[in-house]
Amino acid sequence: MRLNFLLLLAVMASAMYLVHSQYESRRLFTELDRAQAEARRLETEHQRLQVEKRAQATPLRVETMAREKLQMKSATPAITQYVADDGSPVPMVMASELPDPTSTQPGRRR
Repeated sequence: MRLNFLLLLAVMASAMYLVHSQYESRRLFTELDRAQAEARRLETEHQRLQVEKRAQATPLRVETMAREKLQMKSATPAITQYVADDGSPVPMVMASELPDPTSTQPGRRR
């Protein structure tokens, strides 16, 4: 009788452990499924943001923003200042002082 009681107790403990293990397994599977769904959602969001970032960084849009919001201008020789390696300004050469590139002077390349 005592052995039967111990065996019954062991079977009940085993059954309770099995139920607990199945419950824990289902809970973890549900948690994994939620995490995978969240990962898919975040990946989709990341791809959308990458597309938006590429759209925002087009050269035409950047130039338009620079002109309109920052009042920037294109670099021209009239507003460009050249500096030497030591930081001292290089004197500007006027366009009239430059040699004519179409002239045929000896020793000069065209």
